[in-house]
Amino acid sequence: MSSDDGNRPRLHLTRAGGRTRVHPWIYRGEIAGLEGEPEPGAAVTVIDGSGAFAGVGFYNPRTSLACRILTRREEAVDAAFFAARIAGALAYRRAAGLASDAYRLVWSEGDGLPGLVVDRYGAVSVVQCFTLGMSRVIDWIAAGLRAAVGDGPVYLADDPAGARLEGFEPRRGWLDREGPETVTVREGDARFRVRLGAGHKTGFYLDQAENRARVGRRAAGRRVLDAFSYSGGFAVHALAAGAEHAICLDSSPEALAGARENLALNGLAERAELREVNAFDELRRLEREHARFGLVILDPPPFTRRRDALEAARRGYKEINLRAMRLLGPGGLLATFSCSHHVSPAFFEDVCRAAAEDAGVTLRTLGALTQSGDHPVLLTVPETRYLKGLLLERL
Repeated sequence: MSSDDGNRPRLHLTRAGGRTRVHPWIYRGEIAGLEGEPEPGAAVTVIDGSGAFAGVGFYNPRTSLACRILTRREEAVDAAFFAARIAGALAYRRAAGLASDAYRLVWSEGDGLPGLVVDRYGAVSVVQCFTLGMSRVIDWIAAGLRAAVGDGPVYLADDPAGARLEGFEPRRGWLDREGPETVTVREGDARFRVRLGAGHKTGFYLDQAENRARVGRRAAGRRVLDAFSYSGGFAVHALAAGAEHAICLDSSPEALAGARENLALNGLAERAELREVNAFDELRRLEREHARFGLVILDPPPFTRRRDALEAARRGYKEINLRAMRLLGPGGLLATFSCSHHVSPAFFEDVCRAAAEDAGVTLRTLGALTQSGDHPVLLTVPETRYLKGLLLERL
């Protein structure tokens, strides 16, 4: 699966220097040629347009994003390599105080392992492979995890969309031994039950942990609307911090079942109402009823995964933000997000500004919001920052 000798296939680029030195992605159109016949998902040595060594990465001719560089050193990509990278990711999080009951241990390019995500829930590691190369070395990944965090169970939750593009069968289940069906984790003063293998992502939206706490601290005494609520993370934190009442909106009965379970787990069920609805429709209906809230959270799924669909996404974000802004009473807060990585912070702010103008409301920006620190962002790889948001106050 790897080679550290002169027999490793070589991939030649058309360009030299610049982005090649700092960004791990190589597109098919940037490839001048190949020496050798690498199998899809195999490691290749990358040579830039000047003939200089540029790194070692996993190659897959099936996709337009044909190679992702793993290392800028001439070294073997083997079990020891993965063990060292995972240990480094853990050391960073421990030093920053980010390792807890539930946290992201490996964040793809952000941790020098493009195509790999690992989340920790208690003693369980949940692994998502987005590339064929990572899927091929799952045993090395598991060994590196167990060396770093202990000999716990490993659950595989490969991304189906990534698997289709890359040409491998996505796996969902325990790697080599059974683990628990659910894990209860603590996030600040709140507890959440994570059902492994169910729902979106790896079972919970860890990227919103810091935002849930930040928004929750401002929720006391407020009536809360948690749109696109999934398993109720924002509502639980808001109610635990003293919010009067929360309404959770989601179109998924499974998501609302998780929210109901989490509210009950924290003794908050009596102050919450769950509505299985289309959030767009319900926001319009609430506006017609002249409903008012002291805190509205908008955390929708990505409205686009393609750059050429940005204008359609703009319309969706503007619609929900306009409705939410009109639902705010004086002094009301709006925490609004986009998790589409093609949507830049400036684009999102512009959409919210246009929504405020059409809604006829004046809003103060209390802060920009982004993903939790266990999802590290690389300056030279802007794609590592995908979650952006604003905390706004209606004047």
